[in-house]
Parts: sequence; C-alpha cells; structure tokens
Amino acid sequence: MRASRLVTLLLLLQDRGRMTARQLAEELEVSVRTVYRDVEALGAAGIPLYGDAGHAGGYRLVDGYRTRLTGLTADEARAAFLAALPGPATELGLGDALATARLKLRAALSTEPREHAGRIQERFLFDAPGWYGATGQTPHLPSVADAVWTRRAVHLRYRRWRAPEEIERRVEPYGLVLKAGRWYLVANGPHGIRTYRVDQILELQSLEDRFTVPDDFDLAAHWKGHLEDFRARLHTGEALVRLTPEGARRIGVTPEGEGWTETRVPIESIDHAHGEFLRLGADVEVMAPAELRDRIAATTRTLATRYGV
Repeated sequence: MRASRLVTLLLLLQDRGRMTARQLAEELEVSVRTVYRDVEALGAAGIPLYGDAGHAGGYRLVDGYRTRLTGLTADEARAAFLAALPGPATELGLGDALATARLKLRAALSTEPREHAGRIQERFLFDAPGWYGATGQTPHLPSVADAVWTRRAVHLRYRRWRAPEEIERRVEPYGLVLKAGRWYLVANGPHGIRTYRVDQILELQSLEDRFTVPDDFDLAAHWKGHLEDFRARLHTGEALVRLTPEGARRIGVTPEGEGWTETRVPIESIDHAHGEFLRLGADVEVMAPAELRDRIAATTRTLATRYGV
C-alpha cells in the first residue's frame, strides 16, 4: 500500500509541479505527517525533490526530472478504455484504478499535450443515462464484471417480465453492455446466448467452472443484431393517424404543409399505442385500427366527464 502511495505522490509532483504537504495529504487521503515521512523516503531513495519554505512554498521535483514509473497495471489499462465513463468505471469497481491510470497517462505526456488533455476533461463530459429514466441498483455488477474478465461461469437467480417471473440458471458471461444508463449481460446458457439486465439479477454465485468464448463471437456485432431483432419484434402492427404540424414534429414525421398530415406509423401493441398517442393530446387523431380509435375515444370521454367538460 505504501509503495503505491509513494508512486502516486511522485506522479502528482511530476504532473502538477509544486504542491504543498497539505495538498498532497488531501489528494492521497493521508495525514500531513504521513506526507512528510513519504517525502523523506523518496529523498532517501535518490528522487531529486526538494521543499521550499514560506507562503508560496511546497515540494517539487528538480526541473527536467521525469519518472519512468508510468507503466499501467491490468486494471488501470482496462480503466483507461473507460476514461470517458467515470461513473460506469466506478460501478465496475475500477474507480481507483481509473484515477491512477489518468494520473499516469498525464505524467507520461509532455507539457503541451498534458495541458490539452486537461482542457478536454474540463470542457467535455459524457453523461449516458436519459433524463427521465431512473437507473436501477446493480449490486451484482462487480461480480458479473469479474466473471467476464476471468471467463468463469456464474449461477444466477433472475427476475424477468414473463412467467415464470423468477428463474435460476448457470450461464457463461461473454460480455457487458451499457445502454442508456443500464447494464446488460450477454451470456451463454442452456437456451443459447441471451441478454440479461444486471439490475434484475436477484442473486449471483460465482463458480469455479471456466469457459471459452467461441472465436467467431463478436460482442459489438451480437449486440447490433440483438437490437435489430428487438425492434423487429417490438413493432408488430401499424396505425393510420392524422397529425398537426406540431404532432408530426414530435414523432419525427415530415409535415405536409401547414395543415394535417396523414401517415402510417408502426406500433408495438394496442395498449402501448394507446398511451403513446394520448401523450400527443389534440395534435393527433387515430383513424385505424378501430380498436385503438375506440380505446382513445373512451378515454377522452372519461377525462371530459372527470374534468366537468
């Protein structure tokens, strides 16, 4: 633990220049007294650093000195690929590794690229989840990620939307996908390769069984095919509707002039379309199917009665 802290202290000085003992203590989450001892240890090891007294003082490395201790560990290398996703990296148990990896990467850069990297971090932020979608709790995510890394099978108890609502099965975790703020596990099981929402895993037991992913399996290609198949199964019907220019804009249809636009749109089901078209209020009129039109008319009559219209 102390060796790792000494390396981090050295990289901090190399990256930021002069730093006070208190600043170092805050970064390293240790006491100022511990920083004094660590600085003495680095000096005794031959590291050319020195301290300046006074208000503007602090510790710094001799000009021109650069450490070679910037090699990345396995966890840090993994975290570096998630550098744009600090939240997900933390969820995967790689938050500390990501911070160290960033520090090492900055320390390995010369002054100009380092300043450019700092400006990128200050001015750009990637926030994956949508505005209104509350992400679920994923207490089993670190264990799932470990199984993906180590190619070990797991036994899980899982909640799904159709009966039976709870299932248990042994699966081989092939990969993890982050989609719209939710984690999905792509795994091979008794019924072939399936996708599981990680926040719906109720219990998980890591097994000693190792497995090998087929050479022809590609996670990105599989996920693309999964989404295409999902969309094909999702929209099984269509509705004929009339839309105002505002209604057309809201569902991504090009309006035909300033009047109403008649078009056909794909729908998932009568129940789902009923709720979606009600969101458009007076900007839509459903013409067909008759069942959907009747459902919306009945809801409209109920609302009119409820509000005394």
